[in-house]
Amino acid sequence: MSDINAGNEPIIVKTDEGAKDGQNKCPKCGATDISLSAKTGKLRCEFCRHEFEPQKVAGSETNISELEGHVIGSGAQNIVADTDKEESILTFKCSSCAADVIINTNEATHARCHWCRNTLSVNQQIPNGAVPDMILPFSINKDTAQNEIQRFVGKRKFFANPTFTQEFTTDNIMGVYLPYMVVDINAHTKLTGQGEKLIRRYTRKKGDNNVTYYDADLYDVSRDFDIAVHGLTVESSADKLNNSSSAITNNVINSIMPFDIENSVKWDANYLKGYTSEKRDTNVDQLQSLVDTQAKDIARHKANEDLKEYDRGVAWSSENLDIKGQQWKAAYLPVWLYSYQQVKSGGKSILHYVAVNARTKETMGSVPLNVAKLLAVSAILEVISILVVIMAAIDAGEADLWPLIFSGFVFFIVTAIRYRNGNARHKHELETKSTISNLQRYDKFVVRRNGLRNATMKGANNARVSGHQSGAEVLNTLTGNSQIGTFISKQIDKDN
Repeated sequence: MSDINAGNEPIIVKTDEGAKDGQNKCPKCGATDISLSAKTGKLRCEFCRHEFEPQKVAGSETNISELEGHVIGSGAQNIVADTDKEESILTFKCSSCAADVIINTNEATHARCHWCRNTLSVNQQIPNGAVPDMILPFSINKDTAQNEIQRFVGKRKFFANPTFTQEFTTDNIMGVYLPYMVVDINAHTKLTGQGEKLIRRYTRKKGDNNVTYYDADLYDVSRDFDIAVHGLTVESSADKLNNSSSAITNNVINSIMPFDIENSVKWDANYLKGYTSEKRDTNVDQLQSLVDTQAKDIARHKANEDLKEYDRGVAWSSENLDIKGQQWKAAYLPVWLYSYQQVKSGGKSILHYVAVNARTKETMGSVPLNVAKLLAVSAILEVISILVVIMAAIDAGEADLWPLIFSGFVFFIVTAIRYRNGNARHKHELETKSTISNLQRYDKFVVRRNGLRNATMKGANNARVSGHQSGAEVLNTLTGNSQIGTFISKQIDKDN
């Protein structure tokens, strides 16, 4: 992948142009008590009840296919290490009573004047990551989020940890704006490899068993095209980026994406009233490798739209993504969050989350398991399954019933994954908007392969996601049986 910044400084776009710190006044009555109306997505004056349209974020390149170089919104610039001590403590003079009001931007972006009670806000960007380029307002209210969380947990109470069941309540859920980077990419992709087309599927007798065989045509394949990626979204909190932690179920928060980024608006501190927020603590260079990897995933899967005839898969031997232009913006995105600290024996604890996308209602979570109860039920099911198989006196022609012996084992895995959702993630390769142009194809017949035993092409990687195994692949490894692993994965996906 080429480095578009070699020898070039990034272009900084001022997205807080015209922003003023201090009092944000209602355009109708001049009051400063302004907050978000989640029902309409507009800002509302709490004094005269007037609602007004939010401003769209400025300084963005809208035609991604023409984007060149490295463009960064001013809210996404590098965080200055010394900001915490000096620049994050701001003093404003209230324009109503002339009192001095201090705001620690590490903790808040607005405060009330202690004399006249007018609200003062921080709207200009400061180099500590507290003020982004844009914000996506809440549109799902607390009652709706509570219902979604209650529904999610309610479907998982039978094997839930009894202490969790007793203590569970949605009264303490919080609305929080989490920090993300939103990246638009203009790139060129070239993929080269081989693909297989199924010609015939048939069975033959081998001893006492029927064996399935496949005939397939092998082709040399390449796809060459331009791709525009719109709004690739990654977390910009170092803590939330750690999805491999065994102590925090961060992947749950990742999995509720995507957000409707196109409806984001210009930053205004009034959107935060009634909600909490988490400050960004990572810079563009720390996230560049992750974005590059996810962009390649998106390009690889986008090519699949033109490869449907290769129904046994494509094995790419060469994948090149040349980024011609990219644009970064810092954003606050809305999430309703329920958290539960499970203290285990030995003092070890796990922080479980149930998260609701406050725009789409997409919900995902982790519920603590009652492992002893699940083991007992799985063991009983396993014993019953073995007895059924033995009593059936299965002959060779009925040998396909032998997987019933694994029923208890399968039940344990399906339930454990369903409760903890450790495999849940944002499917960036499919859910990120992208468009391709200037597509060039190359397909050349190589040879017909007869009598193949594998149902898909060996080495096929066109559906691969970098650094991630599909649920079926993980379970196939655990069970040693591709049919069982695929069945379990389908049951989990069906439930979620």
